[in-house]
Amino acid sequence: MTMQGWQFWIDRGGTFTDIVARRPDGQLVVHKLLSENPERYADAPIQGIRDLLGIPADAPIPAEQIAGVKMGTTVATNALLERKGDRTLLLITQGFRDALRIGYQNRPNIFARQIILPEMLYERVIEVDERLSAQGEVLASFRPMETGLVEELQDAYAAGIRSCAIVFLHGYRYPDHERQAADLARQIGFTQVSTSHEVSPLMKLVSRGDTTVVDAYLSPILRRYVDRVAGELGVSADSSRETLQPKLFFMQSNGGLTDAALFQGKDSILSGPAGGIVGAVKTSQQAGFAKIIGFDMGGTSTDVSHFSGEYERTFETEVAGVRLRAPMMSIHTVAAGGGSICQFDGARYRVGPASAGAHPGPACYRKGGPLTVTDCNVMLGKIQPQFFPAVFGPNGDLPLDAEVVRQQFAALAAEISASTGDARLPEQVAEGFLAIAIEKMASAIKKISIQRGYDITEYTLCCFGGAGGQHACRIAESLGMTQIFLHPYAGVLSAYGIGLADVTTIREQAVEARLTQAQMPELERMLTELAIAARTDLQQQGIAAESDAPLQSDAQIQIRPKAHLRYEGTDSALIVGYGDLGAMHEQFEQLYRQRYGFVMEHKPLIVEAVSVEAIHASDVKTGGLDKEIQTNGLANSAATLSIPSSMPAATVSMYTGGTAYDTPIYQREELKAGDRLHGPALIIESTGTNVIEPGWTAELTTDGTLVIRKDEGGRMKDEWGSDSSLIPHPLSLAPDPVLLEIFNNLFMAIAEEMGITLQNTSYSVNIKERLDFSCAIFDQQGQLVANAPHIPVHLGSMSENVRALIAAKGDTIKPGDVYVSNNPYNGGTHLPDITVITPVFQPGNRDGVTEYWSDGEPESVPPSPSPPLSP
Repeated sequence: MTMQGWQFWIDRGGTFTDIVARRPDGQLVVHKLLSENPERYADAPIQGIRDLLGIPADAPIPAEQIAGVKMGTTVATNALLERKGDRTLLLITQGFRDALRIGYQNRPNIFARQIILPEMLYERVIEVDERLSAQGEVLASFRPMETGLVEELQDAYAAGIRSCAIVFLHGYRYPDHERQAADLARQIGFTQVSTSHEVSPLMKLVSRGDTTVVDAYLSPILRRYVDRVAGELGVSADSSRETLQPKLFFMQSNGGLTDAALFQGKDSILSGPAGGIVGAVKTSQQAGFAKIIGFDMGGTSTDVSHFSGEYERTFETEVAGVRLRAPMMSIHTVAAGGGSICQFDGARYRVGPASAGAHPGPACYRKGGPLTVTDCNVMLGKIQPQFFPAVFGPNGDLPLDAEVVRQQFAALAAEISASTGDARLPEQVAEGFLAIAIEKMASAIKKISIQRGYDITEYTLCCFGGAGGQHACRIAESLGMTQIFLHPYAGVLSAYGIGLADVTTIREQAVEARLTQAQMPELERMLTELAIAARTDLQQQGIAAESDAPLQSDAQIQIRPKAHLRYEGTDSALIVGYGDLGAMHEQFEQLYRQRYGFVMEHKPLIVEAVSVEAIHASDVKTGGLDKEIQTNGLANSAATLSIPSSMPAATVSMYTGGTAYDTPIYQREELKAGDRLHGPALIIESTGTNVIEPGWTAELTTDGTLVIRKDEGGRMKDEWGSDSSLIPHPLSLAPDPVLLEIFNNLFMAIAEEMGITLQNTSYSVNIKERLDFSCAIFDQQGQLVANAPHIPVHLGSMSENVRALIAAKGDTIKPGDVYVSNNPYNGGTHLPDITVITPVFQPGNRDGVTEYWSDGEPESVPPSPSPPLSP
């Protein structure tokens, strides 16, 4: 699909729309504008195209000049979050009217005193008198004329409802009744009909039903938006059309592009963030980094992702209280961004989850906003107002207000000192808040890497987003990572990634059978059918295969068959590449051991589902950046220099690690390939600020990318893994307000990780789906230290279990012991409830003496009566 003419790669976000355009001569142009600006334009992507082509608002867009438009959009996501989709009718098997409302009975916020249930997306429910057994036996025939279904559908249509979701019991495997109901709904006039066997052909009525309802609810909104964009471009978005220029593609949640005519609501939820992952992966691979952690930090939140040779996808997730079973990029989001509010609660520092947003924004935005992470960086000199766009104040022409930031931090330092006696400079207060934010973001990365068995020290941290470069070194240092990658388009990497993405389609089908040699022909048949369907999807987009063998890859289409396997009796499937029986067993056990630390050798494997991904590789290469880099003069020297060839634009004071440094500032466009900058240093570019911390060195490569590496023998961290300037004497009796919050987050993360592991490895539906369990950490006296948001009744009695164990076995407990208890006299609850208690010994505890480090020297103190315990 070689394209001539302009190409536009667009990420329409909630606040800003980013556009990366490739001109016919190959040069790249970046454009950014507000997504919503009704006074100036109706649609940001179309306006951006007009701006770059120089087309006035009243003139048609010259379609002949445009080769292709690739877009990611939050239109459907915002409609889901704000509950502004189309009015929807749900058809479901009789007796299951409230199945989606009941869900899995898990509680999203168990300690909330006011429970606010999420609104259901459907407006009406019609129970249909039909029923098929799990084996396909007809228990109740589909008889619409006799059961009054026709009249109920006509009544819903007369009320103005035009979207219909159809979810029948076992419909994913036996779809005849769903097809009949869909035909009837279309005859009556429903314009959007979503059936579960087409939308999510996998078992589990609730998540399959939710996904189908989401598709019916969002697809009309999405279709109207797609049609409007297509109309402006002079393209027909009719699925029956032949593919004409300009081609219009949309980014799916699974990380692949699809033709506008095939774009569905269920596939649009992570449209923009998925582009960011693709951009991170493609640019990192081009730079020679095979294993990366994606770190996308914006104003409100931070998205993190993991890549080690293949995109990671999740097939079941929850968005805005709605369960979805559709392939999506595996992205973990944490509420810590540049706008996260920093406050002191009387005992400890708190960062987030509340955000100052764009209005009023951080205190430095001149709108009376609160102190935020961005203000911390202003206070520490890591953001310099004179090198930040002057777009603030009543007329939008003033720089950031550093003075109000200093005043507020000085007042906060005085308040903290009065409350706790902890006297710190305002800079130390700001660095304390920043340390907490760093720990939160580092914990998010641990969830998608260390928690899943990956050695994070082997990875490169790929930073992007507006605030990523400000925190890259501190994040990497906290995680033990030694290398950071920053692309020239890091600030618009989602849009750039959309341009680099492949055209992809994924088809899946439930199996639910043991993995045996006898089952292999049936799996082969299913995969062949899925591959044919996937190839057909690509053919509709103008991509013709060169091979007639459905499961065989060729130069045009790559076929990736997968099997979703799990142990019999468990519910957590892992995805392996389809191959011979032994290879799939071996790959599954390797993945299972990596994730959970053990395998169950004698348990048979179940094939939960099979899937096929068909990929047409993009013809856009990251090397297309070279032409623009050369025009900017960034790639005219391959020499390795010990010092930068350009002079710093300024030298400022930057406070970091408890020390103020004279720090040079460099403009990225002034640097030459091979320039090396030893930290501390600031590198300013049009889309952000990059902070090079002491102990790190940044180098500009020949292709214009920035690689930051940890110096050998660089700045050392103390035993807590933090800057020593922030840590009080270990034996001090006064609680440190920064460490209180850091360790609170660390202990909470451990308790939550215990719960996730228990949920993933359990057999019981009560544990796996109802989340009827509790996990907590206790000290050496059996007092509660931290608990995850689990069942309160267990947490109330668990301390009794721990204290009883200490009293009975405290003198004999040793490392490696695990105790199991359900004694009602020692804190047991219901008879089936079992408490598992695992002692954890402090590092350095040898021969009954615990070593504490004070002022760099060890000193021995009497041991505690017993070691800490954590059930």
